[in-house]
Amino acid sequence: MKENKRRGAWSVTVGEKGQIVIPKEARELVDIHPGDTLLLLGDVKRGLAILPKDAFQAIYARIFGADGEA
Repeated sequence: MKENKRRGAWSVTVGEKGQIVIPKEARELVDIHPGDTLLLLGDVKRGLAILPKDAFQAIYARIFGADGEA
């Protein structure tokens, strides 16, 4: 099977403190580095999504407009 370098799927285990480790391959795929801030979104039906902090700025701009006014 040909490897897809744009997508992936991994499993992680939740530790006693509720923490997970993002696998190295996943971090490399989406360019996550130590100290980066991530945005965690949750939905009862759809589950969780982990996005880079920059995604929040794009979502904010989409909701409120580029100038920050609704």
